[in-house]
Amino acid sequence: MEAFIKHTGIVAPVDRVNVDTDAIIPKQFLKRIERSGFGQFLFYEWRFDEEGNVNPDFEPNKPRYQGASVLISRANFGCGSSREHAPWAILDYGFKVVIAPSYADIFYNNCFKNGILPIKLTEEQVEELFQRTAKHEGYKLNVDLESKTITDEHGLNISFDLDEHRRQFLLQGLDDIGLTLKHEDLISAYEEKRAQLVVNS
Repeated sequence: MEAFIKHTGIVAPVDRVNVDTDAIIPKQFLKRIERSGFGQFLFYEWRFDEEGNVNPDFEPNKPRYQGASVLISRANFGCGSSREHAPWAILDYGFKVVIAPSYADIFYNNCFKNGILPIKLTEEQVEELFQRTAKHEGYKLNVDLESKTITDEHGLNISFDLDEHRRQFLLQGLDDIGLTLKHEDLISAYEEKRAQLVVNS
C-alpha cells in the first residue's frame, strides 16, 4: 500500500447526509473479483440518469471538479452495509482524502486499510469547506498527515485528530498484511522452532 504523508488536491462536494455504501457503489457492480475498476461506478445512480447519460446536476460531475482527489460530505458518511468495495471505488476514482463530520465505523476502518485518509471535522468546519469550495473554482486543500493539519491558499488552517496507530498505518503504507510482514523474521523463527519440536517429539 502506498504511504500517505502529504496530499494536495482539488475538492469535490457531495452535499448529502447519510451517504450509504449502496449509493457509493451500487450492489449490481459488486461482481468484480479485483480491487480495481470500481471507480467508474462510484455514485453511479447519482452521476448518471436512467439512460446512462451524465447527470449535470450532480456536483462532482461539473467541469470545475474534474480531477478532484479530496471529497467532502456530511454526517454519517459510509453508512449501510460493510462492503469493502466502497473505499475501493472511492480510491479507484481518484479520491485520497474524505472529509466529513462523522462516518460509519466499518467504512471508516476500511479506509485506513486501503490507503484513504478519512478526516473528521466539526459540522461548522465542514460547512466552511463547502462554502470555500463553492466560492473558489478549482479549490484545493493541502492535507499534511505528519502535522495533522489542513490548509488552503486563502488562509485556512485546521488541525484534525487521528488515532496514532491509524496515523502510523498510513504514514508507513501498511495494511494488516504489511504490518504482519514487519515481523516476518520472528514468525519464521517461531515456525522453525515449532517444526523442530514436532520432529523431536
